[in-house]
Amino acid sequence: MLVKESYPFLIGVPSFTCINPFGDPPFRRRKKTIMNSSKHIHVIGCLVLGLVSGVWGGNYGSETCWFPAIYNFGDSNSDTGAGSAAFTAVHPPNGESFFGSLSGRACDGRLILDFLTEELKLPYLSAYLNSLGSNYRHGANFAVGGSSIRPGGYSPFDLGLQISQFKQFKYRTNVLYNQLSGNRTELFQSSLPRPDEFSKALYTFDIGQNDLSYGFQHTSEEQVRSSIPNILEIFNQAVQQLYNEGARIFWIHNTGPIGCLPYSYIYYKSKQGNLDANGCVKPHNEIAQEYNRQLKEQVLVLKRNLPLAKFTYIDVYSAKYQLISDAKKQGFVSPLLFCCGSYYGYHVNCGTQVTVNGTVYGNPCKNPSQHVSWDGIHYSQAANLWVSKRILSGSFSDPPVPIQKACF
Repeated sequence: MLVKESYPFLIGVPSFTCINPFGDPPFRRRKKTIMNSSKHIHVIGCLVLGLVSGVWGGNYGSETCWFPAIYNFGDSNSDTGAGSAAFTAVHPPNGESFFGSLSGRACDGRLILDFLTEELKLPYLSAYLNSLGSNYRHGANFAVGGSSIRPGGYSPFDLGLQISQFKQFKYRTNVLYNQLSGNRTELFQSSLPRPDEFSKALYTFDIGQNDLSYGFQHTSEEQVRSSIPNILEIFNQAVQQLYNEGARIFWIHNTGPIGCLPYSYIYYKSKQGNLDANGCVKPHNEIAQEYNRQLKEQVLVLKRNLPLAKFTYIDVYSAKYQLISDAKKQGFVSPLLFCCGSYYGYHVNCGTQVTVNGTVYGNPCKNPSQHVSWDGIHYSQAANLWVSKRILSGSFSDPPVPIQKACF
C-alpha cells in the first residue's frame, strides 16, 4: 500500500511529498499534508530522506514496536508444554538448566521462542493445551511437538488445527470480555488478552521441519522435494486465515539444517560424497534449502496479497549452520554429539533410562551447555541462545530488522 508522506523540514528544500512503499507503520500515524514541488527536488528530497530516516528500509530511528501479545504456531522447536499436556509428560532432565522439572520443553532449558519473549519483555508463553498454571494475558502458544504443516505425520495437531484453535481462542476471549462485569473484570484482565490487542500482536511461525523429516522416513527424497509446493500452499492459507482474523505482523522462521541433526546422521545410510565437511547429510540439507527458497518466495506473495500486513522472514537455517560450522570455536563439542538419551545400541528417549547387560542407557551428560544438540533432535539452551542473539538482532532477517522493529 502506498502512503504519501510530507516532509516540510529539509533545510533549503521546498516542502514535498514522498511515497512510502511500506505504508504507515502500525501503532504510529503521522499527519499527512500534500505540498507542491518541482519534480527534481521531489526525487532528490525523497532519496535524502531514504538515507537519513531509513523510510525506504523501514528503519524509524529509535522507535520500537509495542507487542501486547505473541501467538506462536509450530512444532517441538517452540512447544512450551502442549505435547507434554496432550501426550506423554516431558520428564527430567528436560528443563534442568533453567525451568526445572515442569518445563514442558524438549530441551534442557529455554527455546528460541523463550528468548524472543525475553527480548520483548513479555512473559513466557503458556501452551494453549496446558490447562494448569496457564496465563494468556500476553498471548498463547499453539505449537505442539511433532506437528507439521500438512495433516498427518507425527502429530494430529497440524498447522490447520492450530489455526482453528486460535480462532476458537479469540472467539471465546471476545465472548468472555462481553460477559464480564464488575469485580470479575479483574480476573479477566490478569489472565486473558484484550480483544482489541489481537491486531497488535506478533504472530510467529516455526514449523515445517516435520513435513520434511516425516517424508524422509516414509517416502523418497524426490517425493519430499516434490511435496514442497503443496506444503507451502497450506502454509499460505493458514497465514491468510490469521490475516482475516485481524493478524497483521508476522515473524516467520524457515526450517533449519535437518541434515545436521545427530539423529539424521545416525540413521542415514551414508554414501560416498553424501556427507559434508561437518558430517551433515547433504541431500537432506539441500532439500531443506529448497524448501526455504520456496518459503521465501511464498512470503513475498503474501506481502503482495496482504498489503496491510508486515512480514519478516528469518533465515534460521543459515544461523544454525553457522553455529554447527563454528561449534568448536564457539566452545561447543562436536555438533554430532548430543547430551541426553541414546540412539546407539538402544533407542532411549531423553528422560528415560534402560539398563542392558549392566550398561545404563539414557543418562544425560554433565555439561549440556557444551553441546549444540540436547537429545539428537532438539538444540540445547546454550545453542538456542547463540542462535537467538543473531536472528533477533535482524542479522538473518529479510527485511534486516530486529524483532523490536518488526512492525515497521
